Formats: sequence, C-alpha cells, structure tokens
Amino acid sequence: MKSATLSLLLLVTVVPLLGQADPPDRVGRVGYTSGSVSFQPAGVEDWVPASPNRPITTGDQLWVDEGSSAEMHVGSTALRLGSQTAFQFLNLDDANTQIRLSTGSLNIHLRFLDDGESVEVDTPNMAFSILRPGDYRIDTQPDSQTTLVTVRDGTGEITGGGQAFSVHPGEQASVTGDQSINYNVYRAPDPDDWDSWCRDRQTREEHSASLRWVSPRMTGYADLDENGDWRSSPYGEVWSPRNVPNGWAPYHYGHWAWIDPWGWSWVDDAAWGFAPFHYGRWAYWSNNWVWIPGPVEARPVYAPALVAWVGGGRFGASMSLGDGAVAWVPLGPREAYVPPYHTSPTYVTHVNNSTTIVNVTNIHNTTNVTTVNYVNARAPNAVVAVSAQTMGSGRSVHEVSRPVPAAALASGQVMRSAQVAPQLQAVAGHGNASVNVRRPPAGIANQAVVVKRPPPPSPVSFARRQQALQSNPGVPLNAEQMQQIRQSAPPSRAIVVRQAPPAAHVVQPVVAPRPPQNAIQARPGGPQPSAPPAPAQVNRPEAPPVPNPPVQPAYRPAPAPAPVNRPVAPPVSNPPVQPAYRPAPAPAPVNRPAAPPVSNPPAQPAYRPAPAPAPVNRPAAPPVSNPPVQPAYRPAPAPAPVNRPAAPPVSNPPVQPAYRPAPAPAQVNRPAAAPVSNPPVQPAYRPAPAPAQVNRPVTPPVSNPPVQPAYRPAPAPAQVNRPAAPPVPNPPVQPAYRPAAPPHGTAQPAAAQPPPKQDKKTAKPPQDKEKEKGKE
Repeated sequence: MKSATLSLLLLVTVVPLLGQADPPDRVGRVGYTSGSVSFQPAGVEDWVPASPNRPITTGDQLWVDEGSSAEMHVGSTALRLGSQTAFQFLNLDDANTQIRLSTGSLNIHLRFLDDGESVEVDTPNMAFSILRPGDYRIDTQPDSQTTLVTVRDGTGEITGGGQAFSVHPGEQASVTGDQSINYNVYRAPDPDDWDSWCRDRQTREEHSASLRWVSPRMTGYADLDENGDWRSSPYGEVWSPRNVPNGWAPYHYGHWAWIDPWGWSWVDDAAWGFAPFHYGRWAYWSNNWVWIPGPVEARPVYAPALVAWVGGGRFGASMSLGDGAVAWVPLGPREAYVPPYHTSPTYVTHVNNSTTIVNVTNIHNTTNVTTVNYVNARAPNAVVAVSAQTMGSGRSVHEVSRPVPAAALASGQVMRSAQVAPQLQAVAGHGNASVNVRRPPAGIANQAVVVKRPPPPSPVSFARRQQALQSNPGVPLNAEQMQQIRQSAPPSRAIVVRQAPPAAHVVQPVVAPRPPQNAIQARPGGPQPSAPPAPAQVNRPEAPPVPNPPVQPAYRPAPAPAPVNRPVAPPVSNPPVQPAYRPAPAPAPVNRPAAPPVSNPPAQPAYRPAPAPAPVNRPAAPPVSNPPVQPAYRPAPAPAPVNRPAAPPVSNPPVQPAYRPAPAPAQVNRPAAAPVSNPPVQPAYRPAPAPAQVNRPVTPPVSNPPVQPAYRPAPAPAQVNRPAAPPVPNPPVQPAYRPAAPPHGTAQPAAAQPPPKQDKKTAKPPQDKEKEKGKE
C-alpha cells in the first residue's frame, strides 16, 4: 500500500509570557499498590481508586487504608507508604518536594540532592528536612502527638516548638507534644518487616539493567526490565515491549486525564506505561514498535504526552465523528515537541533535548505556518481518532478509537493542542461514585501540620475554573488567570498548616540506648508520652530486657555454627548428664578418617571410651580419684579453650567439672591421652557412649587383641553412629593397661550394673575381673 505522507500545518507561536513560570520538570507516579489505595486530585472533592501511572503533582492526596501499601517515585526518589497513611504533596516542582504526612508511615530513599534542592516532610508536631541523600523513615501518630524519625543513612534536621536539632545515621528521634515539643534521640532499632520490604524494592531498582541506557532520574525505568527487551538499532539502544496485543501501537491503550498545569496527559494501562510515554520517542523499526529513551546523561524533563495533535473541521467530517474529532500521532526520533501549555523558550529546549536530539531554534523563532512530515504517520495503527466526548470524559481510548485512513489524514490540520474542554471525570478519574473507595477519617483529612517552608496557595477547585477552561478548550490556565480566580473567592477547602516558630539550633544530645520498654521517654524535664506511634510499634517490637546479660551472649553465638535446631545444653556438674548431649557432635565426625592402629595396646582402652562420649562438643570426663592423672590428660584440650583459659591443675578431683567444658571443642584433634594409673576411670567414662551407640556397627573380634581395641574406636568423632565395640576375648590386654591397680587376688563381682548406676570407685569392667582371676 502506498505510504501516506503527512503534510500538516503546525502553529508554533511560542510566545513566552512575561513573569510566566514554566511547569515543573518532574511529577510523582504511583507505580505499585497493594490493598486499598485511594486518590484525590487537587481541587476535587471526590476520592477514587488510585490509578497506576497517573501523574501526581502539587495538591494531590493519597490514602493508604489499613493493611495496604503503595510505592511512588519522583524521578530517582522512592516514596513508600505503609498502612493507614495520609499523604499529600504540598509542593512539587524542580527544586522543592514538600510532603504532608498527617498520619502513618513513610519510607524515603533519596538518591540525589542537588544544590538548592529542598526535601521536607511535615507532620502534626514538627517538620523534618532531609539534608543528605540516604534512607529515612517517618512514623507519626497524631492521637499520641508522637513522631518518630529514623535515619538509616544520611542526615536530617527536625524543627518544631521553637527548637531544631539534627538526626544522624543510625539514630532515631522521638518528638512528642504539640505547640511545645520534647524529644530524645536513640540508637536506631533493627529493621523490621516493613523496612526489609522497602529495602528489597530499592535493591530491585538499583540492579535494573535499564540503568545502562536510561537516566536514573527517569521516573518508571525499573518497570522496563520485566516487560520488554533492549536491543541495538540504527537509533542506538532501544526497548521493545513484550506481551502486547496484536496491532498494538503507542498511545492506544489508556485514557486522557486533565492535570494542571500541563493539560491533557496520557495515562497508560500497562504496568510499564510511564517512562515510554512521557520521555523519549517511538519508532517503527523491523516490524515492531521500539522506544528510544534519549540521552542518558541529560536530566529528563516530564512531558504530558509526546504526540502531535491532528484535528480541524474537515478532519472531523471525514471521520464521521463531528467537528470535535481529535487524533494524535506519536512523535518520532528528532521530531520536536511543541507544548500546548504556557512555557518559555528555555523550557522548550530542555523538554526536547532531554529526551531526543533536535534543533528547536526554528520553532522558537517561527510565527508562521510550517509544514512538517511525521515519520510515524506512515506506521501501522499509528494514528487513531476519538470523539471530543470520549476524550473530555476520560474514557478508555482503545474501546472507541478509530484508525485514521490516509485520505482523512491528508485533510487534517496540526493543532497546537487537543481542542477539547475537560469534564470532571477527566480530572478525578473513573470510579468517583464507587462505594468501595475508602476515605481517610475526617479528623485526619483536616489535620494541621507544622511547616518550615511556606507552601504555595491551596489549589483552585475544578468547579471554579471549569468555565474558564471551556472558553479556550484544551489550553491550561496560566498563573495570572489562576490567581484572579483564587482572589475572587476563598478556596472551599484550604490546607491547614502551622508555620514553625523561629528555632534556635539545640546542641545535639548524647544518643541514649533504646528504652527498656515500649514507651518512649521524653527529654528530662518534659512530659512523658504514653506510647510511641502505632505504625512503628506494630512492626518493630522492642526486645525485652534480659535479666542476665552474660547468659545471652553465651547462648546466641552457640547456635550460629551448627546447632541450628538444637539448643545448646548448659554445662552441668553431673557427669551422667553428658550422654544426653553427646549426640550433638554427630555431624562433625562424618568425614574424619580413622586413625591408624597404634602399637601400644594398653593405651587404647584408656582413649577409646574417652572420645566416644565427648566428641566435638562433649564436656570433660568426670572426676577421677587419682589427681595426678588429670595433668596428663588436661594438656590435650589446650587448642580448644580459645576464649576460656585452662584451669590450673588442682589436687582435688571434684574440680573436674570446671574442666569439663574445655575439652568440648578440643576433642576433634586431641592426641591420645597417656595411660592413666587409675582403673576406675574406665567404667565411669565407658558407659557414657551408650546413647550414641545406636547406629554403630559392631566391630568383629580380631586375632590380635592389642591392635583391635587399638585405635579403631579411638577416632571418637567417627564413633557417633557406631555402637560400642564388644569386649575383646583376650583378657590379658586389660592387665597390660591397668598397671596402676594395686595387685590383689580377690575376685570382683561378675555382674555389672548399667553405666549410670555404677559406683565410680568400686565398679570394674568384666575384663578386669577376668584378669584378676587369671592372676590368682
């Protein structure tokens, strides 16, 4: 099909008004909501459900209902709102971000703070000014007249009640009172679930792949990664959306909203539909629509919609939509955007060169009609038309739009703006009569806040400016017209603010530890509030005081390495308790190779039972009756007592419980202990491995008894899951090890009681009994 060439008339009379301020180069954008989030545009009484991608500016309000949350961005600044939060922009322009926080929780991540830029959060009893980029949290509860300011990173200043003081990184300030305030500064508490959620959302933004090709100051860039792909093209790096309907084209799936001071602004339905429709340009390349973001180094300037308007009487007649038919075409690379609102030539340069490369000198100087060919007019489905009624009421476009054929397009005329007067629905949004919309309590909506900087005047209601908008359809009112309407009658709903009195900077108090209870204490000499604000306390409980501080550190590090699900057993003075704790070292000896057999059989029985009950974490062996033996055995744990000096040898056996914890870590690499001369040690220690012998395979007897007991059981760590080796059939092995026992010919009782019930001083193992019988 023959491509249609668009030769249209462009009225480019851009005459700056003296004293006319340019509109802000940034807006807010609600990009994420959970639960019930309501929105009230400036100058409108109705509340409607918050619409994703709708630009938010001065005077607009949000209410986040109970159990809900929302995320908003202003350029690179992230604003996250918690449950039951009332939020309003008192001012939002190029240099000022002034927020009214009547109640609730607000988390702010400020990435950049330019020279001369101001960020202020105003609450019912104080104003908080952010002085450095960083992470901040403000919780306020007017019922208790308490505000908490937590600074994770950055620096801020609190002003109120004739006082001012700074809050530094890692600190939390509690401010109480109304006309006069009391405050205290604590160490910041650990992050709670709300802080963690905010940190995760911020990490997602900072690791966005799109930051390689877009400016971090561009609102909405983080949503591009999950919804499209970047690729190289003749235009440089471009982005194309995924999962779009057949025949999709830019500026088709969404609706038009009237937002002062820009006028008609596009609100896209797609989750990613903010950045590609307010910055950059679109191009049809390789049978796909691709978005060209523009220079990465430039600070993006917000535009309500980067389109060229097409209309006129002949165009409406050809489309059978009446005289009020209006159409638009997306601007392509290097095509200039001519704002329909009042601006200066400098603004026109910035709004174009921040999102594409275009020479706008001729546009500034031209006052005559100019012919322009729009490259995207030849792309499929690029130009659509709707009736004036559809656009003026803010209805969805793709449901009622019509494609514009080439013949109708040739009869059209390029318009400075869409010559359509807005209706209330285009300002407030759809659903304003819905009964499901939640509103903030009346007391919260009218709550006065303390301000450090005076905000601009309250917005003029739409009802009072609607007549003036109808007299010049499609063109927003300038500042002079708005001031005249404001002076003709006071606003019906003014924002209540209290100017903070002049403040003498207070010397920063010493940061106090967190209070032992939930109540936040005020400074000495002032009243003490009843409790901190509800939002902060719900998600960040204070840890109760611990009566025995030494116990807590001893218990907290213990579970860190291995005992994740096994509490650490406290040391006890009764040796029989050890078997209950012996299974703990099971994980450690899994991969430990068995020690080779040794040539000294008598030493093995002395060492075999010792590691069995006390591998990695087993306390020391129970006391023995022969003190000299202990010095021979105690040097072995020397590597283990990292944080506990070894107890000096004593002559009193009952001192052994003090030594028991020392070998716990040292049993892993402890060399075999020298033979001891006190036989009763073996029975007292050998029964201990009973609990750990459940899964230990039975070691078959070997022909060389000295080697078998030898050292195979010696790797105590590996004997956790191995049952105790049965007594060896060769009794002479035991006498070789027990030379210390006084020779006597009296046979010992043959029966042996269970290990825990044996008498440590008199009980002897069966091997000893057989040995003594042999001697007789």
